[in-house]
Amino acid sequence: MPRFTGIHHLAFATGNMDATIRFWRDLLGMRLVYSHGQTGYRQYLFALTEQTFIAFFEWPGVEKLPHRPPGTPVAGPFAFDHVAIGVTSDDDLWDLTVRLAAAGYPASDVIDHGFVHSLYSFDNNGIPIEFSSPVSGIDLVRQPALADSDPPAAAREGSEPVPGRWPQPVPLAEEDKILVRGEGWDQFRGPDN
Repeated sequence: MPRFTGIHHLAFATGNMDATIRFWRDLLGMRLVYSHGQTGYRQYLFALTEQTFIAFFEWPGVEKLPHRPPGTPVAGPFAFDHVAIGVTSDDDLWDLTVRLAAAGYPASDVIDHGFVHSLYSFDNNGIPIEFSSPVSGIDLVRQPALADSDPPAAAREGSEPVPGRWPQPVPLAEEDKILVRGEGWDQFRGPDN
């Protein structure tokens, strides 16, 4: 099985990279650590941690999302609800509350969900954001809290992966492990690499 290290990045779209930089870097304090592109197309990354990033593509014609509170049901094609960003403590939530309000962005009350305390807002693109601080003594990884009153069949099998549900993969031969140069490659490698 793969050894996951966490979310590397979440990628979003914006029609205004300047406003996006001002929100994520200047208002929230995330470092801008990567940029690539040219007029009509850009990709920028902001660091959440040393190994977790928020990415934005700038494309002409991208419009701001309408405000929709996280968790509000929708119909039709849909995949993304909101992004939740962890903070170290409730003090960070209180800091974000006044920081967002001073900049004219909506900020919810701080909500106690039992396992996290959360503050909800939106970025300049209308992307719903949750900021979550841990609740002392709650560790969902070590002690999952499965409380659905009518869980689907797969959930009734428990927290752990169930072996044998998928075909066993055939390992890839060494000669088939090929890297193809992609966008950004030239920023980190010389012409001889």
